[in-house]
Amino acid sequence: MTTDVRLGIAHVPTHAPETLRALAEAAEAAGLDDLWVWEDCFKQSGLASAAAALAWTDRIRVGLGLLPVPLRSTAVTAMEVATLARTFPGRFVPGVGHGVQEWMGQSGVRVSSPLTLLREHTEALRRLLAGDEVTTSGRYVSLDAVRLDWPPTEPVPLWLGGVGPRSLALVGELGDGLILANALTPDDVRGSVAAARSAAQDAGRELTDVHATLIATTGPRAQERLDAELPQWGAEPGRGIGAAGDAASIAAAVRTLVDAGATAVAIQPSASEPDLPAFARFLGAEVRPLLTSVG
Repeated sequence: MTTDVRLGIAHVPTHAPETLRALAEAAEAAGLDDLWVWEDCFKQSGLASAAAALAWTDRIRVGLGLLPVPLRSTAVTAMEVATLARTFPGRFVPGVGHGVQEWMGQSGVRVSSPLTLLREHTEALRRLLAGDEVTTSGRYVSLDAVRLDWPPTEPVPLWLGGVGPRSLALVGELGDGLILANALTPDDVRGSVAAARSAAQDAGRELTDVHATLIATTGPRAQERLDAELPQWGAEPGRGIGAAGDAASIAAAVRTLVDAGATAVAIQPSASEPDLPAFARFLGAEVRPLLTSVG
């Protein structure tokens, strides 16, 4: 049986912005499906990274997980997403979330109801990207006859991130895809997918796309490097999070996430990874063939 998982690589802000170009070009040359960029406070701009990666490549899909909605007005987000979607049609996947509340507080944009803001932002953003004129007056999002002059020429998938039960329910209700956190066990993934898909079914929708991230290391001291990496993401070694070892070990971990409901998996290099382009080539040449021959 052949798996249909999309295999990608994540450029995480533990690596400097200037390392992105070589990674993007190597990931595309290696035949990977996706390149995912992040927006973490106060590290790197997700939209700037996505725009650069799209410009440096021709085929690979570039995903952005996630844009914290308190940091931007809905109109600005719509303009930014529409510009990239028109310039690189079919290759950009934006994702939005309510942000890490501690960071939102540091930025002076923390709200008392993050999920209300995410709902209002997502609903208005979707209408703007569809080319509608939007007038709305919500608790947080207010627009007066706003319409994009240059909306996307084709539908743009709008993915949402979630961890807690209420966030996952909102993803199922409104999202075109679910973006999961990076340090989850397969059981965590399975439970999150089930919750989001149940909410989608209750809303009369179908949630098919699920993006998961797998922290992985290979080469010398792979397990030691993985164990040192996990605490940076709030995870403890020995709990079945991440993968360390050769291509077969990493492919097996990817398949476990697919069995738990993921349809796209991005491999996240550790902060100690010395050669990001070589790691991308390893994934394309050695890990990907194992996923297309074994299900």
